[in-house]
Amino acid sequence: MILLSLLLLGASLLQTPVRPGSSPQAANPDPDMARPIAAQETVFLEEMTWLEVRDAMRAGKRTVIVATGGVEMNGPYLALGKHNYILRATTEAIARKLGDALIAPIVPFVPEGDISPPSGHMRYPGTVSVRPDTFKALLADIAESMRTHGFEHVIFIADSGGNVAGMKEVAADLSAKWGARPTIHYIAEYYDYPGLSKWLERQGIREVDEGIHDDYGITSIMMTVDPALVRMKERMAAGKFSINGVPLAPAERTIEMGRKAADWRATVTVEAIRKALGAAGR
Repeated sequence: MILLSLLLLGASLLQTPVRPGSSPQAANPDPDMARPIAAQETVFLEEMTWLEVRDAMRAGKRTVIVATGGVEMNGPYLALGKHNYILRATTEAIARKLGDALIAPIVPFVPEGDISPPSGHMRYPGTVSVRPDTFKALLADIAESMRTHGFEHVIFIADSGGNVAGMKEVAADLSAKWGARPTIHYIAEYYDYPGLSKWLERQGIREVDEGIHDDYGITSIMMTVDPALVRMKERMAAGKFSINGVPLAPAERTIEMGRKAADWRATVTVEAIRKALGAAGR
């Protein structure tokens, strides 16, 4: 009896205690459980709890935006994640205008050139590139995930030219695979930086080429997210707070123009999305 007790005691000491939050009950909550608190006001999936996403979808938000940016060489004043930060502004404006959309996590890993030997943007430190097949596989898995969760429309948009071909191909492949539902669309109208430049000209912004990977439209939209992303303070101290011959001070004016630019891009994109969904018999 004493020996048995000692054996049982030893076995209990060897057992790994369950870490709080990792029990079977914690890892498998009831999918229909009540949400215990009010929902936060956001359209970004990664900022939402699963309960908030569930309830937003039940309330009619059945369109999801899958946007691709990049981590690449830019002008000497811009953060490498330029495209991702621009999408932070534009995708929110798009989702708000649509009214029934949420935004999947912005994809930062895109083709930026050959990795070895390096080509394109990969010649510059900090750039992250993925092979085209990796990019397409990632997009397909993201879209399939959204389909599993019950989204009725998957919208692809690209903020960088190297992303376009892969997104078009995956959208076409999945559309053929899925059939009528859910619908999946690559929206070409979003990626129109020449159009943005023309719109800015109509607002009185006229640029001259300074030979750097940057422009007023990009800088102004980034400043709506955070002026530090374009190194505002450092440029002001160095007397370089301008781009392509256009002054960026006062910052408030540039930020306001950035908001208008993001809104213009969103309006164009929303019109194209609604046209695509209408053609698909939404």
